[in-house]
Amino acid sequence: MVDQSDWGQIVVRGTDRVRFVQGLVTNDVAVVAQGGWCRAAVLSVKGRVLAVVNVVVEVDALVVLTEAVTAEKVSAHLERHAIADDVVFERGARPLHRLWHSVGDVWSAPPLFAPPPRTSSPQELAAIEVLRIEAGLPRYGVDVDEDRFPFEAGLDREISFTKGCYAGQEVVARAHSRGQANWRLVGLRLDGTEPAAPGAILSSPARADAGRVTSSGVSPRLGPIALAYVHRSSWEPGTTVSIAGRTAVVVTLPMGA
Repeated sequence: MVDQSDWGQIVVRGTDRVRFVQGLVTNDVAVVAQGGWCRAAVLSVKGRVLAVVNVVVEVDALVVLTEAVTAEKVSAHLERHAIADDVVFERGARPLHRLWHSVGDVWSAPPLFAPPPRTSSPQELAAIEVLRIEAGLPRYGVDVDEDRFPFEAGLDREISFTKGCYAGQEVVARAHSRGQANWRLVGLRLDGTEPAAPGAILSSPARADAGRVTSSGVSPRLGPIALAYVHRSSWEPGTTVSIAGRTAVVVTLPMGA
């Protein structure tokens, strides 16, 4: 499971709520059934990632959940674009205390809401972080930021290429059709017993500067693992790269699924 109990909530009401949110996120909110949800990215007009969100579809509202670090940004972004739309925003108006993803079925598992947990210990927080890395869920400000396109950050499943226009859509569609990405967030499994240092540089036979580690940890079932941006010359699963004298293998995300 991946803890999302501290994510910010923006409740969007009004008759235009679906059309409005649909025009600001990468995934197709309009096809999500009541009680369902989807993951998506919020992009700048240049196609860069402003935030990663979950959109929950309720009877009379859409609930946009996003990491605490991007909650104010997303709220301001929504309000700034609500010019002539029948939408109303509420912050934290739903009793959503915890949203978890199943690691084994991270892309389609429904959200589960439960009472707030007791304060987690450092060991529990470390275990949650390892599960996040296994699942390949990028953390904003760590694995993805405003310098990255969604297809670089491993957010392919959060992008619909069949829905209508949304902010940043032209840039994403053009890059996708041309296969222009040079870097991609991938999973790594390392030898040894210690985690890799965040920021560590990767090298490969194809390229001396083949990438950079963003997140790392030690999984009880997989050993040392990491998320890293890897150059297209070295990002295929099974490719061997080096990190500070250690050997690592590129693996498909989510890891061990």
